[in-house]
Amino acid sequence: MSPRAERSMVDSAEFTSYYGRPILKEPAWKQPDVPLYLFLGGTAGSSASIAVLAELTGRPRLAKVAKLAAAGGATASVVALIHDLGKPARFLHMLRVLKPTSPLSAGSWILAPFSGLAAISAGSAVTGVLPRIGRLAGAAAGLLGPAMCTYTAVLLADTATPSWHEARRELPILFAGSALTSGAGVALVAVPSRETGPVVRAALAGAAAELAAAHRMETGLGVVSEPYRTGRAGKLLKAARGLTVAAAGLSLAARRSRFAAMASGAAYLAAGLCTRFGVYQAGVESAKDPKYVVVPQRARLSSEDGRDGHGGG
Repeated sequence: MSPRAERSMVDSAEFTSYYGRPILKEPAWKQPDVPLYLFLGGTAGSSASIAVLAELTGRPRLAKVAKLAAAGGATASVVALIHDLGKPARFLHMLRVLKPTSPLSAGSWILAPFSGLAAISAGSAVTGVLPRIGRLAGAAAGLLGPAMCTYTAVLLADTATPSWHEARRELPILFAGSALTSGAGVALVAVPSRETGPVVRAALAGAAAELAAAHRMETGLGVVSEPYRTGRAGKLLKAARGLTVAAAGLSLAARRSRFAAMASGAAYLAAGLCTRFGVYQAGVESAKDPKYVVVPQRARLSSEDGRDGHGGG
């Protein structure tokens, strides 16, 4: 048998690993804790930024609802994270040192101050106590809002989990767009339509970014795109796309119909949940199958060999 034929047989063999074990361990984070943490944190971050813009443009009802959403979402996000960690002390231990090179450490230092600032802002908005301090806290939370929307994407992409790591360019865009539509969803459900015009337009921009990033993840990452299209993750992400498109369409009638506004907001929120659960599940599935580790490695090696050969020629 020639070496060429022998190599062909090896290439077409099934991907296995020692004793049938995966090459990578599955993510140890719990469900539904971590997907909820991803969703709630993103919704809180975009809501804090919406609150700042609402105050600047004279939309008091929108500002109050967004502040409450930011505080509630951040608090619930911390609760979900602590439940995943198992002990509250473990979250506090993450704050002992700030390591800018660690997404987990940097993320903890974004989440902790944001939660406190959002709570102060919301408390002041509800009680009327210390309004100046409340506004300053709200402005600071709004500045941290974009980081709240995207740091979790960096956290996932920094792992060895194939479908997360290979999507390191697309995940922040996906999470930012989804967070924006989720924050807008809260506003559309709870705020009179006369104040939600800018929110509708922002949500349309977020939906466009989310759909573009999702399409890239599902089609443009080679073999590691498969988990985003198949199985439970594929169903969740397909549902997220459908809900996002439906929400965007309904939002165009939000000013004329309160029902359309509320239905649009609910669809945006449901899409956000499906997106986070779908992305998380895709990562779990990609860690189970050795091919999602081996094939990208071989492709990178082949690419490097080709560049070396071209340079040597």
